[in-house]
Amino acid sequence: MNTTHASKFSAILRVASGNFIEMFDFFLYGFYARYIAAAFFPSENQYASLLLTFAVFGAGFLMRPIGAIILGGYIDRVGRRTGLTVTLAIMAVGTIIVAFTPSYATIGLAAPIIVFLGRLLQGFSAGVELGGVAVYLFEIAPRNQKGFYVGWQASSLQVATMAAAGIGYLLSDLVAPATIQAWAWRIPFLIGCLIVPFLLVLRNSLEETEAFLARKHHPRFSEILVSLAANYRLIVHGMLLVVMTTVTFYLVAVYTPTFGATVLKLSASDGLAVTFAVGLLSFFCVPAMGALSDRIGRRPVLYGAATLGILTAYPALSWLAANPSFAHLMIVELWLAFLYAAYNGAAMVALTEIMPAHVRTVGFAFAFSLAVAIFGGFTPMVSTWLIHATGDKAAPGLWMTFASFCGVVATLMLRSATPATAAGEDRGGLRSAFRVAGTPAETRP
Repeated sequence: MNTTHASKFSAILRVASGNFIEMFDFFLYGFYARYIAAAFFPSENQYASLLLTFAVFGAGFLMRPIGAIILGGYIDRVGRRTGLTVTLAIMAVGTIIVAFTPSYATIGLAAPIIVFLGRLLQGFSAGVELGGVAVYLFEIAPRNQKGFYVGWQASSLQVATMAAAGIGYLLSDLVAPATIQAWAWRIPFLIGCLIVPFLLVLRNSLEETEAFLARKHHPRFSEILVSLAANYRLIVHGMLLVVMTTVTFYLVAVYTPTFGATVLKLSASDGLAVTFAVGLLSFFCVPAMGALSDRIGRRPVLYGAATLGILTAYPALSWLAANPSFAHLMIVELWLAFLYAAYNGAAMVALTEIMPAHVRTVGFAFAFSLAVAIFGGFTPMVSTWLIHATGDKAAPGLWMTFASFCGVVATLMLRSATPATAAGEDRGGLRSAFRVAGTPAETRP
């Protein structure tokens, strides 16, 4: 692979562009949850309808660990480029299903069932997408810029956030609410379908990483399963490491429009404008914080962001709930987005570093998918339930506080779980003990 800055920038752009569509549809589902609820899950009880909609949203995440193992193992066996192209194609099918399924009023019970199956398909694909992109960026990055490069994986998600929010804002400004609820909410999903062919071409043009080509052994699926079982402690550690990332992300990037409209009673355009600003801030902050972790180490960045999350998440949302306004929503969400960006900038590269080269994709993807499936993906549903159960509009802050506590615990575990030697310690101070059964240990690229 050409190692010039220009070629690496081009590779970042091409691999991250596919990551864009993977998440674009996920964001749209959260943004238009109220309309999707009315179209596919009608109920006289708005709370029950919305809760069921978010439950189906979360159900897609239950497929992510399965996709992580199957597709992650596939990528570690056949290569990064081919595997990432396959995941994008699978996600495209799920997007088309959601975009074109008729409403409950048209085809009855078949409508929510089809949408549910589409979400499962999307979850299966997304289970490895983030890990696959992060690993690709990690393997093409210079040794002292791993955090900066991996940070662009999360930045591509922010582009998807901004695009979805921007389209939604224009739609709410130009189209009557009744028309949006009737059918126009599907327009952004259709736009996503139209982008897919272009992104498939970009991703298929990727070059394979030198790190993958240099390895002589690529584990079989049976070897991967044995190794995941034997090294469950490392997987659990990796899961805890990214709980704060995934919970905070879905709280500020996906749940905000619904929270602003249904809880704070602000306009739909207010929530979408805030979401756009959140994406813009995160786009620049995540790589910057990744670069900071390259210089000072992963742990100081992780500790700082997680501790601030514990101290400020609930108080910030309590202040917002007591003083609801567009300006206050903007201030609070930007603060939470900064905490997300700071933590994510170090956490994603740290998760990549604790996984060995020969099963790096499946190890990363499985740990991350467990965090999403158990914690992050159900954040909109948990937030809705907490508010309903407690009567406290700031209750989602308690969920983020718990996630931040997981971040502190996981950071404390880094040194003991991954002891580094003086000869092998990198900037993050991490080294993996994870080994594939029956295969020789390989040196890290």
